[in-house]
Amino acid sequence: MPVSDQSARPTRSDQPVPSPRHPTHSVDRAFLNLERRRPDVRWDAGGVAYLSGPPPTLADLRAYVGFRLGELPLLTSRVEGGRRLRWQPDADFAVDRHVHEVVAEGPAAWDSALYTALNAPFAPGAYWGVWLVHGHAPDAYAVCYRFHHACQDGSAAAMTFRAMLGEGEASARPVPGQRRRAGVPRRVGAAVGLATKFVVGSLAVRGHRPDAVFVPSGERRLWRGRVPADTLRRIGTARGGSAHDVHLAALAGALSVWSARSGVPLPRVTAVLPVDARRPDEEQTWGNRCFALPLELPVRTASHHPDGSHDGDASLRRLDEVMTRTRKLRGEAWRQAIQDLVRFMPGRPTEWYLRRVLSPRVTNVMATSMPLADKGSLGETQVTGTALLPLLVPGHLFGVGLSFFGDWAEVSFVADRALPLGELLPELWEQAVGELEESSAPV
Repeated sequence: MPVSDQSARPTRSDQPVPSPRHPTHSVDRAFLNLERRRPDVRWDAGGVAYLSGPPPTLADLRAYVGFRLGELPLLTSRVEGGRRLRWQPDADFAVDRHVHEVVAEGPAAWDSALYTALNAPFAPGAYWGVWLVHGHAPDAYAVCYRFHHACQDGSAAAMTFRAMLGEGEASARPVPGQRRRAGVPRRVGAAVGLATKFVVGSLAVRGHRPDAVFVPSGERRLWRGRVPADTLRRIGTARGGSAHDVHLAALAGALSVWSARSGVPLPRVTAVLPVDARRPDEEQTWGNRCFALPLELPVRTASHHPDGSHDGDASLRRLDEVMTRTRKLRGEAWRQAIQDLVRFMPGRPTEWYLRRVLSPRVTNVMATSMPLADKGSLGETQVTGTALLPLLVPGHLFGVGLSFFGDWAEVSFVADRALPLGELLPELWEQAVGELEESSAPV
């Protein structure tokens, strides 16, 4: 397979992107310190691309990745320095330490091969890794990409996807507009108000000690579902919201049913939402520029009337509740405030806030979404599906990711193997989207 042939697809520039010494951001340092404080925890995220066609050899994939790395200088860098940490070129970088292979011994071994890629440790000193997963079929394979969160956030990882497998589309991430913005005093006031709101929100549950619903095994699992992306957009538009609002409302509905079936009580579900805070002109490939916002999901919205009959409007009430809580987050002023916070907040408050908002006392689900690309390929093979691998925080139920690829909105649930009935979550989410579609259809 000609993946090592550099002419197999056009380059995006005649010269590789230079690898300058780049200062670490306060969010980078916060995740680095989290890793030092909790070395037993896997502070990594990533994604899986599923491809149709014969898989490349490991040697070909390493050659291909090595060629593409010219456009992704962060991935060939390392953190160095004392009090002033900086990303700088890694003189000892070797592709072979980052690109690996997992071979399934026939169709029945596909799941175990994929789980090996999900749970494999990084090579010593490596911040990221790629695993080629194949052997279950002659014309299908997967590429799993994982990274330390100190190295990248979701938007930077999506940029990596587009550089490696996409067709060069620009990101569809929402950013503050280029028009004239509010003056400095007003922006400072908005940023301080936003910080105060979420700090107070995290302190309000200081005494909350969530009950453990299972004993973690330490092994992650991945479950997937999908619906047409236009379905989410159409439902959201009809109610004055977004596709992401619909996703969160469907997640709340799915969790309500899952709780009843699994026997796991959910008196409260609060999701942590990563928000990209890069400026419009800011490089996407370097480090973290995300802010984590807690959002309570309406899982306790009653699905039945007092007489026991099904309430067909319950799903729309969930959507309206989600939209009420996210309306400010979609606004220009709050996006600018988030951007200012991430840009100027000092290191220690940033780390303190991240520790608080990721604590299961404050949140118990990681929920992220990302537009990836319209299409993708590796040599002559085509990407047919994707799955995000959100950060799985100790004490959280799971991480859920929504990726937009081609015509599909693909949901992925990453959880510990011991989560009761975790395999039901994608189907329940799809069913909840179906209920929203039926309830929002014109009569």
